[in-house]
Amino acid sequence: MSFKSLTGAIGAGVLLAAATAATAAAPPANIAAAVADAGRPAADTALDAGRKPAELLTFAGIKPGMTVVDVFPGAYWERLFAKAVGPTGKVFAFWPAEMVKAENVAAPANGSHPDAANPNITAVVAPVNKFPINVPADVIWIRQNYHDLYDPFMGPADVPAFNKTVFNTLKHGGLYVIIDHSAPDGSGLAGANTTHRIDAAVVKKDMAAAGFKFVGESNVLRNPDDKRDKLVFDKSIRGKTDQFVYVFKRP
Repeated sequence: MSFKSLTGAIGAGVLLAAATAATAAAPPANIAAAVADAGRPAADTALDAGRKPAELLTFAGIKPGMTVVDVFPGAYWERLFAKAVGPTGKVFAFWPAEMVKAENVAAPANGSHPDAANPNITAVVAPVNKFPINVPADVIWIRQNYHDLYDPFMGPADVPAFNKTVFNTLKHGGLYVIIDHSAPDGSGLAGANTTHRIDAAVVKKDMAAAGFKFVGESNVLRNPDDKRDKLVFDKSIRGKTDQFVYVFKRP
């Protein structure tokens, strides 16, 4: 795995290597234990090779006692976050109401604790522009869905307002982790509702406008063989798309 360090050391314990190509260190004990947890479903562990949970949670600096918010959540990541932050930490799974309606999914009840094995997970269901997380967060995470904020089924969302609310929800020094499918450079938002990809430059521009500082990226999900022009659900590329992993910090 390769990491790029863009600003040197940053807050909240994010691991950024100084070299552009370096061997990743062993993950911290809390993350190693979360990934190795014998209680994880076999369906989850079968996805680990492609999703790189140990590398990504290490890169995001997930520590015991933290408060993590997952936007457009999935049980796979919720379980990992819950174990990694431990019983003194909190995980908020934010289900945008627009997504629930569009995908016709059975969302947990707002304010409920949907996983009996991990009671530190709280489900939050609300319109995307509300973002009703009232607890200061250490990390806010959005994976493969940032581009959806621009899609018609999301309203579309008021993206500048959404990002500013994320900014204000984070503690000073808190991190916004954005992972998404890469679109061709210079394509802007052309693929957001077609191939379900986004030009990474759009994300950087959005974050700068919201007041964030871009502090690092990981290449662990990069795939140079992906031409970035196919629908992400195309069977020839699904699960193997080129993805950027960016970390932004609230100063």
